[in-house]
Amino acid sequence: MTMVSPGIEKRRLAALERLGILDTPPEERFERLTRIARQYYGVKTALFSIIDAERQWFKSRQGLEVSQTPRSVAFCDYAIQQDKLFLVEDATKDPRFSKNPFVTGKPFIRFYAGMPVREPSGYKIGTVCIIDDKPRHFSEVDLDVLRNLASLVEDELERAFLSADNNEYVPVAHLSRAIHRAQNVFLTSENERAAFELMLSDLLGLTGSQFGFIGEVLYRADKQPYLKIGAITNIAWSPETQALYQEVERRGLIFDRLDNVLGLPMVTGEVIVANDLATDPRRGGLPPGHPPISAYIGIPVFSGDQQIGLIGLANRFDGYKARLAEELEPLMQTVGNLIERKRLYQEKREHQKSLEKAANYDALTGLPNRRRLTELFEQELYEANQRNGLVSVCFIDLDGFKEINDTHGHAVGDAVLKSVAGRLLGRVRAHDVVARLGGDEFVAILRDVDNEKVYARLLEAIRQPIAYKHHVLQLSGSMGVTVYPHDNADADLLIRHADQAMYAAKEAGKNNYTLFDLDTHFSRKERVKVLEQIDDALNLGQLELYYQPKMDFRQQRIAGFEALIRWNHPEEGLMSPGQFLEHIEYTEYARSVGNFVLREAVARLQAFDRQALPYTLSVNLSPFHFLTPGFGDDLANALADCPPDIRGRLILEILETTALDDTDRAMENLSACRELGVELSLDDFGTGYSSLDLFRRLPAEEIKIDRSFVLDMLENADSGMIVSAIISLSKSFKRRLVAEGIESSEVEARLIEQGCELGQGFLYSQPLPLQQAMEWAANFTWDDRTIR
Repeated sequence: MTMVSPGIEKRRLAALERLGILDTPPEERFERLTRIARQYYGVKTALFSIIDAERQWFKSRQGLEVSQTPRSVAFCDYAIQQDKLFLVEDATKDPRFSKNPFVTGKPFIRFYAGMPVREPSGYKIGTVCIIDDKPRHFSEVDLDVLRNLASLVEDELERAFLSADNNEYVPVAHLSRAIHRAQNVFLTSENERAAFELMLSDLLGLTGSQFGFIGEVLYRADKQPYLKIGAITNIAWSPETQALYQEVERRGLIFDRLDNVLGLPMVTGEVIVANDLATDPRRGGLPPGHPPISAYIGIPVFSGDQQIGLIGLANRFDGYKARLAEELEPLMQTVGNLIERKRLYQEKREHQKSLEKAANYDALTGLPNRRRLTELFEQELYEANQRNGLVSVCFIDLDGFKEINDTHGHAVGDAVLKSVAGRLLGRVRAHDVVARLGGDEFVAILRDVDNEKVYARLLEAIRQPIAYKHHVLQLSGSMGVTVYPHDNADADLLIRHADQAMYAAKEAGKNNYTLFDLDTHFSRKERVKVLEQIDDALNLGQLELYYQPKMDFRQQRIAGFEALIRWNHPEEGLMSPGQFLEHIEYTEYARSVGNFVLREAVARLQAFDRQALPYTLSVNLSPFHFLTPGFGDDLANALADCPPDIRGRLILEILETTALDDTDRAMENLSACRELGVELSLDDFGTGYSSLDLFRRLPAEEIKIDRSFVLDMLENADSGMIVSAIISLSKSFKRRLVAEGIESSEVEARLIEQGCELGQGFLYSQPLPLQQAMEWAANFTWDDRTIR
């Protein structure tokens, strides 16, 4: 059942003949391994089988009388076509073998498992196999022993082969493994670049060379040869050499000079050695950015009489000799075979290429389509990471294209799209990418843009009038731009972000570009995440109040606490109010969380009362919740079973700016709070712009100086003056005064000196969970004040 190409089969048979194993007597080193296989698996037959041109011959056999069979009926012939173990669990149910004479007749094969065996240069010459006359089932793991036995057979074959190693520079064993690896990759993969890269890596290692290349010799119309590089050393030691290597990876590299050491072997067909390239008259021809070369050997590669390839190696420590090329001849032959195979399948690849072009490129404009763009984009992002560079993603939508299409027809519309595609390509560099996503949408992927004028030039190209037949057409483009890695997202998300920015450009009036606002985007994402999870936080008890003490300066005691909400998030850990409250403001959740805080605060005050603790408790109100018509009812419900004397110890803190947002509603709800017996505090006082008249009319017993003024009141004269003015104002209007943000005893002393009554801050304690706060309060003495 020979399925490989005649050339490969011919070379396989030649390698088998060189091995000299056919028709030799049994050897204990192989007999021992087949005995192990038969005994371990408990089967009737175990073989070391070799596949010749027309027969299957058994170098070692256990449980089988005949020494050979026709190849046409050999299970092992199927096995050597594989690169892994070949398994038949029941031959009578397998259409490939159900009519095989060794299945229908003696030895009545039902089960077969065979592992290919390779000779030292890499060709599969046969198998180690086990056979039984009843169906069997073995897992992949069960057959590991068979794999190991096949590997031991290969070791024995190689040991004999290596005993004849007379090479001066390259050990036969290393050369054989290199051939084996190259054949395996090339014969099992359509990726010829991978095979060339592997072979080049092996050549560099085998010869101790620093640099190298493998290329295919092609011919121009005038029959002049040139070299198309298949693999070249990555010399990425600087931005310049990295750019060179990336250009090779992307576009390919051509050597077409024949008057230097690189090109000379294509003219002479001979091995070229130059061990002092600095003075060699044949030097030159290196691409820009390539490091210096001191020694070089060029080895032509042949298929029959035709030169089809060239291998170049450079900078070996001891230089090169022509003898090295002779020792590498088996590997050179492999290179020739691989290039020959490449040419045999060239027509197939060209067909495949046309199919891929249809799948990856826009038929109208010739630009990459969305699928191909994704591949190119991924490569751009990888290369940007390698060089620590930038990638600009420009999403362009044409303004006015629909009108042109509707008015003049699709033929004119298609001409416009082709013209725009050409103009965009004309405004970008060779390594940039322009793609068409469909309709009138284009994407440009630009490398390392350091001036936003580049974006404007793309739109300027679109704005130029388009002449088509007797029409002169005018349109423009709206463009959204995002820049990686500032926007550190994957390729798909980057395009979506640029698309979002494009819509912003449309809304701003079209014919312009807008940069993606990363901060707004992340804020929006965080908002969505919070809104999706806050309901669970309420239902699962993840919200908790922390307590920060409020100190009475006159009586030198703890006056009460301010309750501050925290979210014990299962993934993010402890979240402060600033991380989630702003996201739920102006949603129904602001009211839900506000009601949770009110209920918790009332319950805590009732617990204080039962424990004979005289503390007050302040809570912060959401501006949205406070200004809703239902706030009064929410507060009344929270206080439903709370006695009047306890209600008076609840202090509701509203922002000064909240009272300014809706003065009438604020006054109405503040009055309702007073009627329900709770106290009111104006929080962050000094940051708003309330008039003295409004301040006088607001029914608040307490004002709190914003912490921003308190923190730097000693260093900043303006802040100090504001604090003094607020203290004077509170005395004039008989309001209780609380200073927030006290972190030093010097600030505390100045506040007391100026007549401030209450204070809170890290000088006393940070906000703590309830139990820790109560323990702190129980152990507090005035002389123990320190930053905690």
